[in-house]
Amino acid sequence: MSLHVAVATRSFRRYSTYTAATLAGIFTNCVFGVINALVLVAVWEQNPDAGGYDVRDAVTYVWLGQAMIMVIALWGGGSPTDLATRIKTGDVALDFYRPVGLLGWYLAADLGRAAFHLLSRALVPTVVGALLFDLRWPGGPWPAVAVAVSVVLALLVSFAIRFLVAMTTFWVLDDQGTAILASTAAVFFSGLTVPLVLFPGWFGTLARALPWASYVQAPADLWLGKHHGWGVVGTLGLQALWAGVLLGACAGLLRLAERKVVVQGG
Repeated sequence: MSLHVAVATRSFRRYSTYTAATLAGIFTNCVFGVINALVLVAVWEQNPDAGGYDVRDAVTYVWLGQAMIMVIALWGGGSPTDLATRIKTGDVALDFYRPVGLLGWYLAADLGRAAFHLLSRALVPTVVGALLFDLRWPGGPWPAVAVAVSVVLALLVSFAIRFLVAMTTFWVLDDQGTAILASTAAVFFSGLTVPLVLFPGWFGTLARALPWASYVQAPADLWLGKHHGWGVVGTLGLQALWAGVLLGACAGLLRLAERKVVVQGG
């Protein structure tokens, strides 16, 4: 455990060194937060209860989406990118000899990265959004706890998907194609572009059941108080189910890849 804590701590420090990039990212999140919030204000003026949201919910949703982008690495990246690089170079063959599991190592590194982005790329834009707009806040300590648990589960789901994408490099030699497909699916089905509650009928039900809904839609609904009682349990349970299934898939595919590693050129 102490080793994984050390890995997470050093990952946090690693990302904290990119001060200029962090400040530029915060500025970008704030700009897009303002633009998207104003767009949704215009939309909700035409349809004040679209998707069961009011205009205050919609504006809050925009800023929550901006806050989650880097925490869950919605565009891809994070520690699994390092794994893909090491697979391409063949260095992963050395990693298999280390006395620590690859999955736990990279998960710890990604948790350290996410912790830094939570305190920088998530917290600051949310404060800016609160200063510029009338945002909605969790209705008490228990909803706040549910949101915190949901964010952790969102990170686990996101990490597992990015880890699976990185592991495709074992078989297809380059993960660029699968990374682009995964990023496109994440942008569309996470609810970052528009809330999934606006999707009609069965398509909306399907979108909210997919793992990417854990990224933005599920934490946002808990923040906005759209679920109560067993609804909260169901939302967190679905996120936990996807996290367990996807992390199990990561462990299974990793064992399959370990059986026969071919180092290109070696």
